[in-house]
Amino acid sequence: QVQLVESGGGLVQAGGSLRLSCAASARAFSTYAMGWFRQAPGKEREFVSRIGQYGNTIYADSVKGRFTISRDNAKNTVYLQLNSLKPEDTAVYYCAADGSPSTAAAIRHSYIYEYWGQGTQVTVSS
Repeated sequence: QVQLVESGGGLVQAGGSLRLSCAASARAFSTYAMGWFRQAPGKEREFVSRIGQYGNTIYADSVKGRFTISRDNAKNTVYLQLNSLKPEDTAVYYCAADGSPSTAAAIRHSYIYEYWGQGTQVTVSS
């Protein structure tokens, strides 16, 4: 069982920055690929970013160049740096862990992630 706890959300003005953290309880954290998703009110949960066990990263087009995902395996933590925030980035942000081999076609889909955190709210004011 893996427990994930997100932190770092908050209220920020457009153009500002936040850094989200996700602390994991997993024994073999380094073997998990970690993802970030977000869900805005009235919308479906959407993929934001993913970092593989070897540090390879992928981003949604909507955040590419503004958000950066990273991981510190010694601290069992994955981060999401959010820069140049826009009001449309307002959402609850969730981290998730994927412990199984996944195809490139599947990694943006929430169903492949076995474990989820409780989410952290990010609100961007205009």
